[in-house]
Amino acid sequence: MRPIERTPMPTRTTGYITAADWQERKAGPAETSPRLALASVVNTFTGGIEAADTTCEYVIAYATEKTGTFAGMELLTGTLDGRAGAFVLDERGTFEPDGSVRCTFEVVPGSGTGALTGLTGTGSFVYRPGEPSFPYTFDYELGPELS
Repeated sequence: MRPIERTPMPTRTTGYITAADWQERKAGPAETSPRLALASVVNTFTGGIEAADTTCEYVIAYATEKTGTFAGMELLTGTLDGRAGAFVLDERGTFEPDGSVRCTFEVVPGSGTGALTGLTGTGSFVYRPGEPSFPYTFDYELGPELS
């Protein structure tokens, strides 16, 4: 009888994101619909991910003044469940008519450094208008030599 091979289960961590700065500028003709915009954003993650003053750049496609989609990259430097390093998230999401923002993200392959080398993972968040901080979930795995 062959031994059962077990796939490691991802580790789930949670916490909160606080938006520290959002600088948005129009891209392309300003009076068109749909329209494009670029946003430079600074966030702080707390909880399982501890990362202050992240670097994030988004490209946004507004279908209306209140709805649209976005894609971006965010560099986090800090700790993940106590392990120090940096990694990049590939983020994709939507702006909803009620003002909420839904986003899913994935670690960019090969972007983990330090004790986060080999990091893979996916997560999500939902922002609701008026929230100073909003929750995230992140499911991740580290390379076998680091877990």
